[in-house]
Amino acid sequence: MSSSESFVIPAWPITRVPVVGHSADFPVHRIYCVGRNYEDHAKEMGFTGREPPFFFMKPADAALVVNTGVTASLPYPSLTRNFHYEIELVVAIGKGGKNIAAADAQQHIYGYAVGLDMTRRDLQGEMKKQGRPWCIGKGFDFSAPIAPITPAAQAGDVEHAEIYLQVNGQDRQRGNVSQLIWNIAETIEQLSAAWELQPGDLIYTGTPAGVGPVVVGDLMQGGIAGLTPLQLRVV
Repeated sequence: MSSSESFVIPAWPITRVPVVGHSADFPVHRIYCVGRNYEDHAKEMGFTGREPPFFFMKPADAALVVNTGVTASLPYPSLTRNFHYEIELVVAIGKGGKNIAAADAQQHIYGYAVGLDMTRRDLQGEMKKQGRPWCIGKGFDFSAPIAPITPAAQAGDVEHAEIYLQVNGQDRQRGNVSQLIWNIAETIEQLSAAWELQPGDLIYTGTPAGVGPVVVGDLMQGGIAGLTPLQLRVV
């Protein structure tokens, strides 16, 4: 912002995520999420596992950065008694575009990170029953924890990486990114047909089976092979 710019209220800071091996950060523009993108998770939620992809969004400032080697504090949110984890591969967009072909998707990816799509499941379920939007169940404060981003060239074979989440040292979710119904390139193709993707966008690509609740005091540890893991305690 130049010194000549002014606002009627103080401008808020850009949400930023550290990048592995860099002193500069990744600025977050938007957070997109893919719903029910692992067949086993779709089935545990009552679906067949072969539905077309659908998307929802979280505010950029819902991102909670979990730095390397740090146990971050995740506040238990208000209004819920059923606070769920969902471990996810996050794709960081470095080059924007609209109607991106799957064959061209890789050139739009800056890097990858481990993330959590935290959910107020009871509020989400109630909104679904009433046929209302369920932003209240997905888009609340601190609902998108994320570890540092690894540039694509250093991330290894993300398409076939193991993904897992443990709560208090016990496995809750474990799968492989290859089990995505709509792979990374197909997701970018579908998403960019609906929105023009911008540099700084994050895409949470979906979660394997095993989602469930956490309570105050629980320790979550999640990771994807080749990427920086994350660790959080619910407070």
